[in-house]
Amino acid sequence: MPPAQGRPLAHHLGRALQLTNILRDLDEDAAIGRVYLPREALTAAGIDNTEPRAVVAHPRLAQACAPLIAQAREHFAQAGRIMDACRRAVVRSPRLMASVYLDILDRIEQRGFAPPRTRVRVGKAHLLLTVLRHGVL
Repeated sequence: MPPAQGRPLAHHLGRALQLTNILRDLDEDAAIGRVYLPREALTAAGIDNTEPRAVVAHPRLAQACAPLIAQAREHFAQAGRIMDACRRAVVRSPRLMASVYLDILDRIEQRGFAPPRTRVRVGKAHLLLTVLRHGVL
């Protein structure tokens, strides 16, 4: 892939995947004393406590996560536009990653942020269908 397309794709897809991971791993990160939500998002949602377990238990957690969901979706969209301009064979792997992680983001949003939260996972059957759909096999 030419650097003119590869660099922005890496930027946008990388950001989308990382934001999705932050949202997916809230409880696991809090259990080890970490929270990766931006302070600005916490403050805007009215969450003043920065202790990780208190943050993920806060009733306004969804408000703090909403900007990250929007940012992730915008990065996925930007990455999608770049991939749409590329030959299919060149972007198989990035398309697969984008598809799987966008599904995770959708499931996180559908599940919501009220406790108790179950960890969002992609099952093997769904993953196999995604791989087949993108022609990776």
